[in-house]
Amino acid sequence: MPLSASHYSEGPEALLVDLATRGDARAFEELARRRQSWIRQLLWRCCLNESLAEDLAQEAFLTAWRKLRQLQEPDKFAAWLKQIAITTWLQQQRKKELPTTAEDAASPGTITDQPGLSRDLDRALAALPAEQRLCIVLSYQEGHSHGEISAMTRMPLGTVKSHITRGSAALREQLAIYGNST
Repeated sequence: MPLSASHYSEGPEALLVDLATRGDARAFEELARRRQSWIRQLLWRCCLNESLAEDLAQEAFLTAWRKLRQLQEPDKFAAWLKQIAITTWLQQQRKKELPTTAEDAASPGTITDQPGLSRDLDRALAALPAEQRLCIVLSYQEGHSHGEISAMTRMPLGTVKSHITRGSAALREQLAIYGNST
């Protein structure tokens, strides 16, 4: 007996992952629906280009669908998907260096108490080298430790620490106008 739509929309993520690993496309569609905004936002913060973030997110979900049977622990789906998204972005970086400009850094739907700060932060992030920006995003936005970032990006731990230190210093310098609110 096929599952109803409510079983998919209300089902726990681990169950959906289990169903999707068995080839249930509807279960994977629900997983993608639940996680698409988060993955797009992560990728947008990395590349600061809405169109490219959409493309990379789509590519990451296609890769996830193709490799889903390799996922050993369904409860680790979110971390596994994030790793795929990061790898997808890093592969794009290796193909060609992505130009980013302050004009690209206009995040749709970013809401803050200080819209000027948000816009200026986006511009400051756009000015960072791509790998520094990735480490900053994973550390400050996603809350990962230096060791976790090293594992996700396959960068040496010292390089991750250096990227975060240098990137943070550059952001502080560019956002000094905001004083202690940054």
